[in-house]
Amino acid sequence: MTDVGVRGVRDVERGVRHAVRRGAQRVGAATPADRDRAVDALRAAAVLGVVLGHWLVTALVADGRALRTASPLQHMPWLTPVSWLFQTLAVFFLVGGHVATRGLASARARGIPYHRWLTARLSRLFKPVAAVLTLWTVAALALLLSGAEFGTVRTLVKLALSPLWFLVVFAALTAATPLLTRLNPLWPLAVVLHVDLLRFGLGGPSWLGWVNVAAGWLVPYTLGAAWTRGELERRRAGWILVAGGAAATAGLVAWAGYPASMVGVPGEGMSNLDPPTLAVVTFGLAQCGLALLLRERLRRAMRRPVAWAAVALVNLSAMTVFLWHQTALMATTATGLLAGRLPGLHTLPDSLGWVGARLLWLPAFALALAVCWAAFRFFEQGGGRGRRSRVVRAHRPSDRGTAVKAHHV
Repeated sequence: MTDVGVRGVRDVERGVRHAVRRGAQRVGAATPADRDRAVDALRAAAVLGVVLGHWLVTALVADGRALRTASPLQHMPWLTPVSWLFQTLAVFFLVGGHVATRGLASARARGIPYHRWLTARLSRLFKPVAAVLTLWTVAALALLLSGAEFGTVRTLVKLALSPLWFLVVFAALTAATPLLTRLNPLWPLAVVLHVDLLRFGLGGPSWLGWVNVAAGWLVPYTLGAAWTRGELERRRAGWILVAGGAAATAGLVAWAGYPASMVGVPGEGMSNLDPPTLAVVTFGLAQCGLALLLRERLRRAMRRPVAWAAVALVNLSAMTVFLWHQTALMATTATGLLAGRLPGLHTLPDSLGWVGARLLWLPAFALALAVCWAAFRFFEQGGGRGRRSRVVRAHRPSDRGTAVKAHHV
């Protein structure tokens, strides 16, 4: 490359860096000074953890004209720690409980009735769902009419709509927030413990496990309420949760027969997540403790304009990213079939080579997700020029009895 070409490339790079910094500074300037940016950072980390976890452990294997799901955790158990890193739902429920209880307190202080507060929160959750349901209803009908195998269509639709179970549970807990603001997390934890004792220790019916869908996620949600009450400000609380949760999880896996994986693995007789077990709940306690310990570091990190702008962008589109990430995976897989069975995309996840190939596919998944985001973020952000998004709200660091005002970014 000539010197002129090199200088041109460097000029472009400088221009891009300058534009990024300038945009990040605008986002920072528009952010209220009293915003607790650690809350948004934790929410972004939880959403991206789920997305990356699904992209890494969900494989669609091509068998002739059919597609079936498989998991590298089934063939390579040594990858189990991946599920510990990317199964971050407990952190999302922790942040959700904190934000909801603070938001409800703020609404009451401003004289906003409960039904208006709840309607506003649920509309932000479920407006993006309409687009997912519409697209996949049309896609499923088109695939069936074109002669696709019913099993393949069922697999694709199940993957695409699997995130919806989470929204139903989250919406139910949000609706119950007035009843949960002072609930001690030990109560739902005790329910999970007794359900598992009945199921696994006394041979009770398997349907009892579905009680834990509510009770299990109530634990981190009510921890979020305790955070709002100012009961988790001391670092000691975080360390107790980390140590106690990790020790309990290790004991349950080592001596009580619980799976080591914190996500479901095809072929295993028991899943920690479907429905939630005591092991995944105690593991979530350790995750929540770590999140609480990281708050101050995250607040310092979020003072960097570019880091904060990235976190703000994820928060503004959190539901869009969450709802469409499986569709992005499947769109990339289907497009890749035009070139044949590609390693890491359509092949059985049973070797280290598959892992390396799958890592190389992550940018393609991210690009497909970006396309989905550009097409469907309108449903989450409300649309309309001049209308500011209500997805990301401001949160002051917890002080007892302090109401918080909502701001827009």
